Amino acid sequence: MTRTAAIWLFVGLAGYVFLPWYMTPHGFWSFGWVIDPQGGGESGLYHLLSGRFWLVGPLLGILAGFAVLGIIKPPIARSRGFIITATAGLALMIAQGLLIKNAGRAAAEVSLWQPGMGAGAFVVALSLLFVLTSGISGLGKGRGDAFITSLIGLIVALVAVFVFYPMSFILVQAFALKGGQGYGISEFLPRFFDDTVWSLACLMGSGYCGAAVNSLVLGLSTALGTTVMGLAFALVFTRTAFPAKPFLRILSILPIITPPFVIGLVLILLFGRSGTITVYLSDFLGTEKTRWLYGFWGVWLAQMLSFTPIAFLVLIGVVEGVSPSIEEASQTLDATAWQTFHRVSLPLMRPGLANAFLLGFIESVADFGNPLVLDGNFNVLSTEIYYAIVGTVADPAKAGILSITLLSMTLVAFLAQRKWLGKKNYATVTGKADNGQNAALNPGMKWACYALALPWAAFTLVLYGLILLGSFVKLWGYDHTLTLEHYTRAFGMVFRNGVHFVGSAWDSYFTTLTIAAISAPLTALVGLLTAYLLVRQKFAGKDAFEFSTMLSFAIPGTVIGVAYVMAFNFPPIELTGTAIILILVFVFRNMPVGLRGGIAAMSQLDKSLDEASIMLGANSATTLRRVILPLLGPAILAAITYSFVRAITSVSAVIFLVSARHNMATAFIVGRVENNEYGIAIAYSAVLIVTMLVAILLLQALIGRRTLRRTDRVQTA
Repeated sequence: MTRTAAIWLFVGLAGYVFLPWYMTPHGFWSFGWVIDPQGGGESGLYHLLSGRFWLVGPLLGILAGFAVLGIIKPPIARSRGFIITATAGLALMIAQGLLIKNAGRAAAEVSLWQPGMGAGAFVVALSLLFVLTSGISGLGKGRGDAFITSLIGLIVALVAVFVFYPMSFILVQAFALKGGQGYGISEFLPRFFDDTVWSLACLMGSGYCGAAVNSLVLGLSTALGTTVMGLAFALVFTRTAFPAKPFLRILSILPIITPPFVIGLVLILLFGRSGTITVYLSDFLGTEKTRWLYGFWGVWLAQMLSFTPIAFLVLIGVVEGVSPSIEEASQTLDATAWQTFHRVSLPLMRPGLANAFLLGFIESVADFGNPLVLDGNFNVLSTEIYYAIVGTVADPAKAGILSITLLSMTLVAFLAQRKWLGKKNYATVTGKADNGQNAALNPGMKWACYALALPWAAFTLVLYGLILLGSFVKLWGYDHTLTLEHYTRAFGMVFRNGVHFVGSAWDSYFTTLTIAAISAPLTALVGLLTAYLLVRQKFAGKDAFEFSTMLSFAIPGTVIGVAYVMAFNFPPIELTGTAIILILVFVFRNMPVGLRGGIAAMSQLDKSLDEASIMLGANSATTLRRVILPLLGPAILAAITYSFVRAITSVSAVIFLVSARHNMATAFIVGRVENNEYGIAIAYSAVLIVTMLVAILLLQALIGRRTLRRTDRVQTA
């Protein structure tokens, strides 16, 4: 503990003395501040000596920590000293950032304003945080393991800064009084329980339901459907001898790598009032042309296509993790294949089923793209929040109230999931040898899975065949003359004295791939480390912390984008217009998928594995790296795949955060659609689909299959 605290105290002092305290004009990584340290790269010490007296707070915290290190000898007293000094330093630093604003800039009172915090402030804050967590470990918390307490402190701090802090800007608007007369609760409850939100009229056949009721019904239907479909695909892959598994796997994940509005557009061209299938059925079978697609069924179908891959990615690792020995024991006791699956295998899959259902529900109620295209008169919370923010008459209070409504539904779903799982032990992967093979499905169950998965895969293949075809025709749905014009305009290259990328889409394409490649591993890392803490560690407030990690996922991306603009458009954290803000929104928006997948997979790993590693002299960090992570292959693959794909296909959060320097693919596509350049938009979508498909296959080859038993080694070889 003492050595760790001492190292971080020296790191914090170095950051205060040498690194730029505020954001540099050309970015930290340009290192222009090294050449000209007084051209925007001044350190905290320089600013303190120049008259910015409020910067003395963090320095006092560091110096007090050194005093504790040198003067106080008893371990417990020294730990308490580290906690007190680091907490005081962090509190003074937070106060300095929040209270000293840009108010003096307009009045030319330079001494009263400050720009956004930079690398120096970040290093100092991080060092004080780890000194604090080292002191906590010195008191015996977290089993006295500095790695565990530091990990908890880091993730709590990240969630507080990049989830709670921006969301507070939106949620506080729910209590705004009409006419800008301040804040209060007198208008909150009447607006929260308004009939437009909670009306049950449609269920009684006398009108339309409220947005919250529609979202609830849609969310439950989508969650149930995606969980069942995802389980069917997972069972086909792990418990049958289906010959075309690689091709089927590609089809199962295709929808997740599609820009959100493309699926809705394809469904309209197929099943809309003038769609291909609708017209065909009308001409040859005499059926009436209807608008059934625009409403609940259309949105549900689009969400089923969009979110089934998430359930599949979560469930396949859980299904693989069920121990064959347990299933063989059941069959030895004369249980049939169906009884073994129903009474043994399926209950052991409950963590995966529960997490897949929760993710499907949250994805559905927070979905923005599909309802925007297909909702018709079927209003849901996500679109109502969007219209409240960007409508002709903006109503931030309504957006805040609807956001709280959506969060309330998510909280209930979260608590229901925890209740269903209970405190039972689902561990099936232990340190003992396991040479068997998973029990095959009984014929009825196998054909039921085939009946669900194969037609769905065929339907997906048809949809993506149409998307690919649409990129090669002049005007999709009207003029089907084949052409390469859309690809030439978007991705044209000139080979003259080298390769020149002249297409209009190249800049956004390269920017998108770069940001996705950076954010994906960070998202997986944060999500899986959080899952490790929640499954393997005990600490105060764990349940509340687990729910807090779902906040950014439960809120529509539009609200997240606006919240990030409101929070990070001015000091103390000024990130608007940078690539960092895009990376951060992707990391904390998509982190819950890695978290839920990690929890589901880690629940199957017996804690005796950790105990055996620690008894052999390994610390928690080594145990996590050498024992736990190698057994989480499917969860790691799911987290990286989902976060990489979402960073490329996300549109609702990104639309408010892109800049001329950092434009994203989906923002470019939306711009083309607004200009009626549908061919370029579809061609770009096709290129993104191919790009993500190649990336996913490379990730699968890189991460590989986890080896749980000897038969896996044979199959892998």
